Amino acid sequence: MDEEVLANFLKSEYPQTVAVIVSRVTSEHAARVLARLPEGFALDVVSRLLRIDTVQKDILDGIEKTLRVEFMNNLSDNKQPDSHERIADIFNSLDRSTENRLMGELEKNNPKNAEKIKGLMFTFEDMLNIDSAGIQALLRKVEQERLVVALKGTSQEIRDLFLTNMSERAGRMMEEDMESLGPVRASEVEAAQNEIISIAKELAVSGEIYIASANEDDELIF
Repeated sequence: MDEEVLANFLKSEYPQTVAVIVSRVTSEHAARVLARLPEGFALDVVSRLLRIDTVQKDILDGIEKTLRVEFMNNLSDNKQPDSHERIADIFNSLDRSTENRLMGELEKNNPKNAEKIKGLMFTFEDMLNIDSAGIQALLRKVEQERLVVALKGTSQEIRDLFLTNMSERAGRMMEEDMESLGPVRASEVEAAQNEIISIAKELAVSGEIYIASANEDDELIF
């Protein structure tokens, strides 16, 4: 269901009902829906997502019958990720302004949960926690045109991370492409970065790369 239609429909529902629905759709879809809800209402939904547990099938069936919407067809699956992980995934899919707004409110109202969610989120800067072999594996999966856009406006440290893991010729071409690209909308940069983040996560899940946590002290021994 289109997120605009869904968001307009959910505005009249109880936040707890919306939290149940949001917990059952993909993180990307949930993020787009949350971004279209009134700020206070969206924050209430996020707070309830933190407390949501496995929902009983009869409750889900009741919601499904009441709402009668197509995306609720698979509500009988009771497997739920950790609520903090779920919200971190949703926040990763939000545009920066919405993410910053909701996180700011969450930090004021629930600082402990906000800190835990931030620790679970994966940002483009977290690429620094991937070793050289992992970056090279990532480069083989990423389209060069998208990487050029993603690197616009990033720190030199992030740029060097990718450039030093390319051949000298490829790195030089990448720098030339970035220089000739000209101004790029922030939303386009975010979209390109999110695409690369998604690829990195997929590679991490499949075991092809390893992403260390920012405060991880345990060293790898070769």
